[in-house]
Amino acid sequence: MSETKKVAVLLGSDSDWPVARAACAQLKAFGIPFEARILSAHRTPGPAAEFAKAARGNGFGVILCAAGMAAHLAGAVAANTTLPVIGIPMKGGALDGLDALLATVQMPSGIPVATVALNGAKNAAVLAAEILAVSDPVLAQRLADARAEMQKETEKKDQKLQAELAAL
Repeated sequence: MSETKKVAVLLGSDSDWPVARAACAQLKAFGIPFEARILSAHRTPGPAAEFAKAARGNGFGVILCAAGMAAHLAGAVAANTTLPVIGIPMKGGALDGLDALLATVQMPSGIPVATVALNGAKNAAVLAAEILAVSDPVLAQRLADARAEMQKETEKKDQKLQAELAAL
């Protein structure tokens, strides 16, 4: 079995950190090594492109990109790597994130970016884990265990609801 690849968590701005932090926490919970960086498609285009070009060689397997408003980070990164890129459109700005969502999801043919919900950092980390788990059975089991735990928690909540309904 090979070592688990790293996940890059790229932020277009430090203002994206409060949301992107959830991705880092989820990756840590799965035992996936990660690095987080602030790299802007507009303010640091050269370093962002160089990071993407070198990512595979530097041990990364998936790149998450959190960005708001114009949200070009995921597309700029995807244009410079063949690794899977997952965009996290951020809420905020004049259109409350709709612009970020559309900019992230509307990629040209041949340069895909997987896209999660507005502020969907935790789901981006889960999707990254699922991608890496294709070739990592230990990680696949961690994902299965997490799903089983979610099921148990939901069943407990349903039992509580059923008890409250019976008491009406």
